[in-house]
Amino acid sequence: MNIKKHVPNLITLINLFCGCIAVVFVSQNDYLMAFYMVCLGIFFDFFDGFFARLFKVSSPLGLQLDSLADMVTSGVVPGYVMYSMFVNSAHELGTSPIIPFLGFIVTLGSCYRLANFNIDTRQTDSFIGLPTPANALFILSLPLVLKFSDSLLMLEILTNQWVLLIIVLCSAYILNAEIPLFALKIKKFTVKDNVLQIVFLLISLLLVITLQYLAIPLLIIFYVLLSVVNNMFLKK
Repeated sequence: MNIKKHVPNLITLINLFCGCIAVVFVSQNDYLMAFYMVCLGIFFDFFDGFFARLFKVSSPLGLQLDSLADMVTSGVVPGYVMYSMFVNSAHELGTSPIIPFLGFIVTLGSCYRLANFNIDTRQTDSFIGLPTPANALFILSLPLVLKFSDSLLMLEILTNQWVLLIIVLCSAYILNAEIPLFALKIKKFTVKDNVLQIVFLLISLLLVITLQYLAIPLLIIFYVLLSVVNNMFLKK
């Protein structure tokens, strides 16, 4: 039996396992541990493809497993987090018990993106629309900003149901928007060919050091905006 061909799929299943554990932590309102488990899942999500290419054992089964695992780690978990944030927020949209379930629009958007990604041949070297792991990190960071920030403004913003609804709708949209995003992978080791990547990494480092958890959603927004600006220059 060829052990190598099972290694990537095993790593993918570990990603799924991390997502399942993250769901449990969200149900216990332990958003910090949920965030760590999603980060761990994303880490394994990166390496399943790495080992599949390294061992030359890429397969249709691995592709489907990868999407199914991401559906939990980067789809169900962020949707559940938004649901919990609606439950714990002020009730500007009313007291209907249906309102919190709008948080799972993130899950629906993630599902559509993952299914579309599997059949979209344009996204081999870069992305069109925000990848589900990046979106998951954005959503998972929001309750951490609430927990660790002393800003009353952030508290007011992130407990406002209208704001949460806008975040949910924007999240589902940006996952599936026809917006090319520059690749973070460095293929040519020259400054000229990696200006965007270098600028992004330097600003990322600066924001993480100064803003900690607040840096995460800001970095995701900055990544999208920088890509949009880059696309505008490429069209000229």
